[in-house]
This record gives sequence, structure tokens and C-alpha cells, in this order.
Amino acid sequence: MASIFTKIISGEIPSFKIYEDDKYLAFLDINPNAIGHTLCIPKTEVDEIFDLDDETLSGLIIFSKKVACAIKKAVVCKRVGVGVIGLEVPHVHVHLIPINKMDDMSFDSKVKLTENEFIEIMKKIKSFI
Repeated sequence: MASIFTKIISGEIPSFKIYEDDKYLAFLDINPNAIGHTLCIPKTEVDEIFDLDDETLSGLIIFSKKVACAIKKAVVCKRVGVGVIGLEVPHVHVHLIPINKMDDMSFDSKVKLTENEFIEIMKKIKSFI
């Protein structure tokens, strides 16, 4: 069965897309830790990050770097934290989270955004790619 991320890639489920190429996709997390929290995924559905072939893994990191640099320009933060947990969706995904302190990487606290706020931050991040 296709993961929710595969359905986002195919367009079956809408998302706030930040950037994509032929192999990877970046979109806003709809349950974000912080404004600008973005997920980067390979378009190939693989459950665990270390099951990716070396080319896809290194490509995902380079793709994520490009997106993280845009987030850093768009969102006021000390840095963009990176997390790979992968328990909630069986499809490799890299969390890029604007942070100012270690606790900002905690998945216990979430930010609520309106659709217009998601659209605004999506456009802002996209403008720096």
C-alpha cells in the first residue's frame, strides 16, 4: 500500500510544496514543530533511510541542504535542525526544523497554522530556492 508521502508525490493528497526535482520532494509538515518545518523525501518509497542506495541517500542530503539554506533565509532562527526518525510514516523523510534552542527539536510541542499562514511561509521559502 502506498504511503501518505507517495500519495503526496502523485498529487492524490494536496501539500504545501516547497521544491521538487525528478528524484526528491520538499513540502511543509502539516503538524509542524515550528514555522517552516519542512520534510524532504525521495520519490522512491523506501521505509528506512539506511536502506536507500548510496546515490539516493547522498542526493537526498544534498537536496535537503538546498532546502535548509532557503529555510534559514526565510525564517528567523539560529540554525535549521535536521532529524530523521521515520516511525510515523514508512517512507524515508528528513525533518528540517528552524530552531533557536535544543528543545525546538522536540516533537512534543507543535505550532498551529492557518492555511493562509502555510501558504505564506511556503511562498517565502520558495523565493530563496
